[in-house]
Amino acid sequence: MPLRLSKILVVAALALLISLVAFGNVTDYRTNFAFVQHVLAMDTIFPDASIHYRAITSPPLQHAAYVLIIAVQTITAVLCWAGVWRMWRRRRASAALFQRAKGLAVMGLSVGVALWLVGFMAIGGEWFGMWMSPQWNGVATSFRLVALLLGALVYLGQREVDMD
Repeated sequence: MPLRLSKILVVAALALLISLVAFGNVTDYRTNFAFVQHVLAMDTIFPDASIHYRAITSPPLQHAAYVLIIAVQTITAVLCWAGVWRMWRRRRASAALFQRAKGLAVMGLSVGVALWLVGFMAIGGEWFGMWMSPQWNGVATSFRLVALLLGALVYLGQREVDMD
């Protein structure tokens, strides 16, 4: 039982963190939008970089990208919270039932990995050269989130055993 509660707690902690990130992006839209805007505009990367042609400077497209980010963060949080609820309800169930209850949490954590690994590290970091920006570089933060989410996925993925 303690391991099951621990798994529930880990997913709940990540659900809270991601909820707060999404909430912050909604309630402080302008401040956080500036990050997305500068990354997409590539206006703070090395001036002699040959990738400036990739820049997106259209405000409607920048807002669309930011809204998509917020939507995926929200979906991630909702799936994790739903997974927490399902696991909590099955915490005393058989190993097979508890294992199946993890499904939504696994999906939520996976969507989060996709967002921060693909969206921020691959697309933002590499395609838009975010790693070159001294001011608008979210690669380290994204890596931290990916590591946390992957660690939770590995922990959650451990097979359950029936309780005595």
